[in-house]
Amino acid sequence: MYRTTRAAIASGAGSFSIEEIEVGSPVGDEVLVEIRASGLCHTDHASLGWRRPLVMGHEGAGVVLETGPSVTSVKPGDRVVLNWAIPCGGCRQCRRGSAVLCEVSRPAHVMTPSAAHAHAEGTRWRGHPVDRSFNLGTLCGLALVRQAAVTRLETPVSFESAAIVGCGVMTGFGSAVNVARIQPGDTVAVVGCGGVGLNVIQGARIAGAARIVALDLHREALERARRFGATDVLQVEREDMELEKAAIALHRILDGGADHAFEATSIPRLAFAPLRLVRDGGQAFQVSGINDAVTVPMPLFMWNKRYSTPLYGGCVPDRDLPRIFALHASGGLLLDELVSRTYRLDELGTAFEDMLAGRLAKGVIRFDA
Repeated sequence: MYRTTRAAIASGAGSFSIEEIEVGSPVGDEVLVEIRASGLCHTDHASLGWRRPLVMGHEGAGVVLETGPSVTSVKPGDRVVLNWAIPCGGCRQCRRGSAVLCEVSRPAHVMTPSAAHAHAEGTRWRGHPVDRSFNLGTLCGLALVRQAAVTRLETPVSFESAAIVGCGVMTGFGSAVNVARIQPGDTVAVVGCGGVGLNVIQGARIAGAARIVALDLHREALERARRFGATDVLQVEREDMELEKAAIALHRILDGGADHAFEATSIPRLAFAPLRLVRDGGQAFQVSGINDAVTVPMPLFMWNKRYSTPLYGGCVPDRDLPRIFALHASGGLLLDELVSRTYRLDELGTAFEDMLAGRLAKGVIRFDA
């Protein structure tokens, strides 16, 4: 049986449209989810140019409508959040516990169709099968996904707040906790105080960092950063293109630089900026998913500095998502405060404009029940 719903369809050539699609009933280990909220990030905007049409969106939460015969973890009526670390369970990376690096599903390899998407005829647009972004496609009323993409919500949380955990919160929090492994007493610098950057700050605070310095162009973003755990803020000058002046100021604040520094701006020229901010032997991370070609002066790597581009905060869904929601339930991690504004699906263009202009921590598309 097929159901009809509205969806945001990326053209693959830089534009999108809101159109009707058909979504089939689940087979095998698939789950059909009625989406109630879908978070937005820069990756969704980038997906407009991924060279093929697809159902947009990769942060979502909703209610299970139907399950395939092999599904055991959820049932119709369950409230769920979606994630895109969808393991095959049998490859080398899955066996070693690195679901996000699964060699079969490879959801982050967006330029080629994935072996882990729903059955070929599961989602149809204009009479033909169409891919779902990151094997999820949450910017539509119905998502047909594999069981491994679904986590049941066990704590009281709104769909809007739950949706953003699916990528932005997980990426920031996990980069600080799972990848950098920040320890009590460490010092941290975070460049960019949007959705991902704020969750790096939250992760650093929860991990016990002694000093957390937030860097951003906008005063209002720095004010948000303090609310989420920044102990110090630096307003970057627009003409300080490579953060050279900001680095001098930060080294004074932290007496030689940060133990860990994170880039969370999606600005290509800042991809290697964290190397300027860390002390000798420190760790630098690019967590915003920059894919552009950039160059870097190699001396920035000198004196045992390490540089990494963590994927999805090292997400292991069964371990990390329940932990994040438990921290939220206890008041230790802020979620509701991250949602700056909600929109209808037909306001997606406005939502993108607000996001690109830096007006939002996180924007969320709401779907009526």
